[in-house]
Order: sequence, then C-alpha cells, then structure tokens
Amino acid sequence: MSRHRGRGMASINYPIGMNLGGDPSQALVHSNPSGKFTVALSSIDLGQGMKQVTRQICAETLGIPIEDVFVDTADSDTGPHCMGSFASRGTHRAGNAVLAAAREARGVLLEAAAEELEVDPGDLETDGRGTIRVRGAPGKSITVKEAAQAGQFKQGRTIAGRGIFLVPLSPVDPETGEMSPATCYAHAAMVAEVEVDDETGVVTVVRLDSAYELGRALNPRMVEQQLVGGAWMGVSHALYETPEPYYPDPKAGGRDFVEYLMPGPGDIAPHDIAVLERPAPDGPYGGKGPGEMCANPVIPAVANAIFDAVGVRMDTLPITPEKVLRALKAQGGARPQHRAGR
Repeated sequence: MSRHRGRGMASINYPIGMNLGGDPSQALVHSNPSGKFTVALSSIDLGQGMKQVTRQICAETLGIPIEDVFVDTADSDTGPHCMGSFASRGTHRAGNAVLAAAREARGVLLEAAAEELEVDPGDLETDGRGTIRVRGAPGKSITVKEAAQAGQFKQGRTIAGRGIFLVPLSPVDPETGEMSPATCYAHAAMVAEVEVDDETGVVTVVRLDSAYELGRALNPRMVEQQLVGGAWMGVSHALYETPEPYYPDPKAGGRDFVEYLMPGPGDIAPHDIAVLERPAPDGPYGGKGPGEMCANPVIPAVANAIFDAVGVRMDTLPITPEKVLRALKAQGGARPQHRAGR
C-alpha cells in the first residue's frame, strides 16, 4: 500500500447572467413617513446574500444608513418582474435594477428636502447618517425623516423609484452569426493538492489554493464565505455526491443525508483564497458576484491532481474509490506523474 500526493490546476471564466430577451430584473424602492426605505424585488435570496447586497447598494445610492433599508423579496405575484435567481446574475442584474430605482427615489427625496430648505436640489448632499445638508453650508440641513414627512404630508410627493436593468442587444456577425451572450465574465484559478491511497482508492483533498476575479467585492466577508463554501460544494461534486444507483427511480433513493454522501467537517482542508478586484464597467459599483463560479474550478483541479498523483484520468463523477481502483487496476498500478522530490 502507498499513498501518493499530486497537484492539479484548473482555470475558468464564467459568464454573468444570460442574454435572452435582455435578461431583465426590476426593482421598486419607496420610503415610509419615518424615512425608512423598502426595496421590493422578485429576485429571491437563496442564501447567497441577495438581500444584504441589494440593501447595501440601495443605502449607498440613497446616501442613508444601511439599517434604514429593508429588502422584501416576496414573489412574482407581488414583486416587480425578475428572470430568476440563477446564472450568477443576482448581484449584477438585480443590483443594477436597485441602483436605478434608488437613484430615482433619491431624486424625489432631495426635491422634497430642497423645497423645505428653499434651495436647489443640486445644492444638496447626503452624509450617509440620515441627514441632508446644503453643500458648503453644513449648518443648513434637514433629516431624511423630516424630508420624507414633508414630502408625503405637505408636498404630496411619492418618494419612490423604479428601476430595470436590461442587457443591451448583442451585435450579430452577418457572416457567422456569432454574438456575445454576456456583458461581463468572472474568472478563477485553483490549485488542488490531493492524496490518493492506491490500496483503497480513497482520495483526500489536502489543500486548496485559489484566486477569484469577481468585479468589486461589495461585501468582502460574504464573498470569502461564499468562496469557501462553494469550493467545498465543488469537492462534494467531485468526490461524493451522486444520485446513483437510485436514478432514474427515486423510490430506491436515499431517505436523508445519512444515506446521501457528502463531505463532513473532518474532510475540510486548508483553503487559501485571493480575491482580485477588477470592477465591471456595467456592474453596480463594479460588482459581478461569485455565484456558481465558486464550485466550478474544483472538479477539474481535483481530477488533474489525481492524475498527477497516480496517473489515471477520471472522466466521470463522482470520483469514487471504486472508480479509482478500477482505473488503477486497468493501468497496472499507480504511475505518479511528477518528479521525485518536487
């Protein structure tokens, strides 16, 4: 018996969203008399941080504290239209819609404040803490709450905004029909180190090192958490998760997560991540979002590391010990690809 170590690398680029019918997302932003704002979306938060990121975008655009913004992701009956929470499109598409809606709402808010302060709306600025003041005259100011109340009870204004984001139609090459399906791409590279036991076929992930380019990290802590969790989702796809042998008959399927194999806390390996920020010109504050890209480079990196360790190419998922042993037997044993002492 021998345990062999290997390293594998993979790099990917990943399109953000789609280009079908403009891939639209819409948002509504409105204030209540207390000066708090609500964002209405049909873009659902699946745990990826949709509510937090859109909340940040709205607060930053309005120039108010983030705790004064609430996000309502209701459903497609009560919220404005959205294509859906898929294709890693949430931050880019819904975020742009919220940005547009918040800009419109901010314009009405400043008009209400300007009428009370008897100045031009263009002379006003927000301080991010709930106050609207005259530029160059900080002593002349009004709170967001006071402006909202004046607008709604004295001036008859609806302090609200509507936003929609559409992907511009791509030009089509008349000769080839070629077109661009996306306006921006995210990128990633990963190196996986594994250990392969040539007697049991067990593959153990020893270490992951990765770099992700995802526009601007609007919430760095959430980005890091998503990249770490997504990588282990990729490890699970690579080595553990499968509907077989139950598919296509679900009656014989696993009844709970005891019978559906996934990596546990003891399987987690060190993971060093570098986040590269290259703001997207058409993203909300430069953001694109990690999305599904978190898990994508892991599978090829692990498969390449197994080849480096024992010389077998695995081309079906998951890469189970049984498959590794069969491949080693067909090959006549392990054949490490790297030089000794590397």
